[in-house]
Amino acid sequence: MAGRRVKCLSVIGFGLICLKMVASTKTAPEIPAIDQAYSKISNSITVEWATVPGATSYLLTAKDGNTVIETMVANSPGTVTGLKAATSYQITVRSISPTGRSQASPPKQAKTVLAAPILQVSSPSPDSILVQWEAVYMAIGFSVSIVRANGLGRIWKENTTNTALTFTSLDAGTLYTIKAYAWNANGTPGDDSTCNQRTSPRAPANIQVSFDSGALKASVSWAPTEGAFNYTVMALSDFSKLSCSTTFSSCTISSLQCGTEYLISVLASNDAGSSGSTSAVTLKTVACAPGGVTIQEAPPGHLSVAWSSVDLGDYYVAFVKSDDGLEVHCNTSLTQCNFLSECGFTYFISVFAYNKAGQSPLGDVFNYTTAPCCPSDINPVLVSSDTVEIIWSPVRGAELYETKAVDGFKVVECNDTAPACTLSALECDTKYNITVYSFSEVRGSNTSCTSRFITTAPCSPEIKNVSKDAFPMINVHWRPTNDEATYTVTARGEKGLHQCSSTGDSCTLGALPCGAVFSVTAVAETPAGRSLPSYSVPLETGACCPLGVKLYRLGPNGIRIYWQASRGSANYSTDLYGSKGIFMCAPSAGLSFCDVTEIPCGDVYTVMVSPVAETGLKLTFCPKKIYSVTCSGSTLGMVIYRGKRNAE
Repeated sequence: MAGRRVKCLSVIGFGLICLKMVASTKTAPEIPAIDQAYSKISNSITVEWATVPGATSYLLTAKDGNTVIETMVANSPGTVTGLKAATSYQITVRSISPTGRSQASPPKQAKTVLAAPILQVSSPSPDSILVQWEAVYMAIGFSVSIVRANGLGRIWKENTTNTALTFTSLDAGTLYTIKAYAWNANGTPGDDSTCNQRTSPRAPANIQVSFDSGALKASVSWAPTEGAFNYTVMALSDFSKLSCSTTFSSCTISSLQCGTEYLISVLASNDAGSSGSTSAVTLKTVACAPGGVTIQEAPPGHLSVAWSSVDLGDYYVAFVKSDDGLEVHCNTSLTQCNFLSECGFTYFISVFAYNKAGQSPLGDVFNYTTAPCCPSDINPVLVSSDTVEIIWSPVRGAELYETKAVDGFKVVECNDTAPACTLSALECDTKYNITVYSFSEVRGSNTSCTSRFITTAPCSPEIKNVSKDAFPMINVHWRPTNDEATYTVTARGEKGLHQCSSTGDSCTLGALPCGAVFSVTAVAETPAGRSLPSYSVPLETGACCPLGVKLYRLGPNGIRIYWQASRGSANYSTDLYGSKGIFMCAPSAGLSFCDVTEIPCGDVYTVMVSPVAETGLKLTFCPKKIYSVTCSGSTLGMVIYRGKRNAE
């Protein structure tokens, strides 16, 4: 048995550690001989050697200066990894068996290949792919190839000393596989890099735009584009940008603005980027609803509707609908329309603008209430000299009626919701301008209502004097208070009614009975009507003619005249008319006889007993009697009745 060998190592901090090495009677495996060492990948070198009998594994060593990298492998060939690209390494191999490991093989020089380029790829256009990379250490050139990822079609391969290369004339929207590697001065290729890149899609074609004027949205459709993952529709105007995205071949853009011109374009996109925009399609939306709407009614019965012009409006239509359901419209390229209107209606007015895209959205709906209608069947009735009652039929739209009677600057009025009015405290015998105005809270009064003229009844006359001086004719005087009136005086009493008429200021009542009491009134009458009666004036007729007038002889030269007093008479006066003179006497108050002395006999006398009015005027309407007075010797002579005469 072999003896033991002890080897001592000095270890800092631990003193001496003695290792006993026992010499084995078995020997280490043989030293391998390297056949070749080469690099196919930039971070590794592959080594080939002849198999060593009894070896169970091998230790590969790659040394670069002070850097040593070892790898255990089971057999040949073996690969040392983790190396640096384009670097020369000294390669050795040791065989290992259960009895130990061999000495290192004679070294062999090998150099790693160039590193693979780090690619950056993009598709700047639908038919091209740009390949870019950074410089590779020790590289003097590069090879880049491209082929469709599905393997179909040709392979493009380009060599270059640059660090960028563009492949053109490619199919849009197609996935390609790109492979690139560098080579060194010996022409040895390095590692290759492989990546996939899709070309960007082409812009969509056959764009169709359908505009929904009611919803203010546009449906945009197009022909699908190869290789497009997504589509974006853009609507650009001077003031806004709208868009929608989809994976399909149609998309709807909402919230479009009225009165706006949009440029519609479609972009296709995929993981490579977006296509160029299509040729923009112009879309003109419907015009906005016209604003600044004004409504005027001038003259009554005519509505004028005006509005402001709007962008993209080719023409306008104004609709006017009354509250009874009737609708009319006006089509114009101007900014005003005129309509016939009726009183007492509420009209609902809307204005739309039109163009090829359709009708504008509904704007504000305006309502206009015309003035209420005017009453037309006004029927004024005089109920007294100072009161007029007016009635009429109700009219459409009227909530209140205002009636005015105007005489110069004087106004009498009344207001009521009923179609009737009583105007009182009017001036008699006056011409009034009477107007009935209809009123509504919304529109106010209809000031176009026509007027009617009415003259009130004449004023009541005022009796100034009733004269009985010419009884039985009674003269009545009054103060005229009217123009062109006929006055009627009425004496009303127990013995009947007596009247007289005149256009002046007096009239005469004839044949009134004596001794009667009357109430005298006067009224005035014109074509406008009849006045109220005047204040009544009492009238008591005279003082009637006495009854039973007789003459008796009182001595040779005296006569007693006797009579029977009538009702109502108080004083009488007696007159005897003869050829020899006129003789008069007046009785004492309350007596019904009167004595005349010193009257000559032998004569014929006309005797009249007359009542005397309160004024002292003797009324000479009583009948006259004729007596003959004879002369005889007796004291009491004969008085012979000869007949009677009517009063002159």
